[in-house]
Amino acid sequence: MENKNKENADEHTFSPKELEEAEKILIKMKKDIFKEIDAGIKEGSSKDSTEYRGDNYDIASSERDRELMYMLGDRERKKVREIDNALLKIKESTYGICDECGEPISKKRLKIIPYSNLCINCQSKMEEEEKKQMNEEYIDHLSTLSLMDNDEIFKDSDE
Repeated sequence: MENKNKENADEHTFSPKELEEAEKILIKMKKDIFKEIDAGIKEGSSKDSTEYRGDNYDIASSERDRELMYMLGDRERKKVREIDNALLKIKESTYGICDECGEPISKKRLKIIPYSNLCINCQSKMEEEEKKQMNEEYIDHLSTLSLMDNDEIFKDSDE
């Protein structure tokens, strides 16, 4: 029985070597993100804005690509913040502790997502709440649209 308790403690306690390795991985992830962002910026700036833009489909496709890049940028910025938070937690000796419930985050989870700040249970709860909120917002949006008169939706701005 004593051996099993030691295994459980080992699953949640990080040695200095493990923390050093986690820090190296996090720093490398952050550098890789900055390299990707830099490459994206260089690619975007190398395109000549005076070049032939094409028909409406080409323009729409270009705008969609630009929007997608913007969204990816937001995701990458969020990831960098999470990595910075994990690096801070290593320095403060709180790495591997769930921000929500205070319970340890499993080493298996941190091996896959080293910047994770939530245990699997709290992450699942958060995702369920986000999904519920998105569904409620979508239903509210549909309700608003159905209340509008068709004349309001397609009303010409010149009138």
